[in-house]
Amino acid sequence: MRQSFLSVFLLAGLLWLNGCGQSQSNAPSGSASVDPRIPTAAQPRLKTIKLWIGSEEMTAEMALTEVEERTGMMFRTNVAEGEGMLFVFPEPHRASFWMMNTLAPLSAAYISSDGVIQELHELEPQNTNSVVAATDNIQFVLETKQGWFKRHNIEPGAAVSTEYGPLNKVFSFKPQ
Repeated sequence: MRQSFLSVFLLAGLLWLNGCGQSQSNAPSGSASVDPRIPTAAQPRLKTIKLWIGSEEMTAEMALTEVEERTGMMFRTNVAEGEGMLFVFPEPHRASFWMMNTLAPLSAAYISSDGVIQELHELEPQNTNSVVAATDNIQFVLETKQGWFKRHNIEPGAAVSTEYGPLNKVFSFKPQ
């Protein structure tokens, strides 16, 4: 009986250690360096605005806050044709986007403050390599279903406007 008790105790100990090891292996190494700002779930649908890109119409969710921008389309599994997400930044900069935790293939238009598409990029799901703008004058980025710009013959130089007027008038930022 003593031997079976010892066997059960050792087996329980091994199972416990194995379980602990398994949960530790699922945790990122160097847990202290994990960025708690990285989203862990899709965000709810954001407020939308109607856009015109050239003569094409699109409904775009507006990512206006840092959290909305950071989360973007992460964890979403599809993007409907004619829908997208417009990222609005307070000032022009060298935009840089990646596809971490983004499951749907996307196309992205990098747009200057005057509402003109400067660059178009195809973005692949889960690709964590940043797609950096060629210039530092990007104030808006429009993500949509991959290939949308190509299917609608939209190229760099096309103007983007909203149902309320030009991008830079609708999204004007005042110094705080």
